[in-house]
Amino acid sequence: MARPAGVFVRELSPSEAERLVKITRTTKDRVRLRRAGIVLASTQGRSASDAAAMFAMTAAYGREVIHAFNAQGFAALDPKWSGGREPVTLPV
Repeated sequence: MARPAGVFVRELSPSEAERLVKITRTTKDRVRLRRAGIVLASTQGRSASDAAAMFAMTAAYGREVIHAFNAQGFAALDPKWSGGREPVTLPV
């Protein structure tokens, strides 16, 4: 017997749900779109793995996004780009 899916997004207010739909329709950032789509699919009753599969992501990524959204809210949708390597300074 399969284990029931246990990770879902918290209950959203109508204004939060509207904001999520607006993000999925207007954003040009692919990471933000993917994360908002996973959260929106979870609010519609899809499991984390099904929601992630809609965007060709792993089930672990879907659970990670949902947990982050439950903890941080809309800030979890924004990508956290790291700076990367320090620029090389050429000798003068």
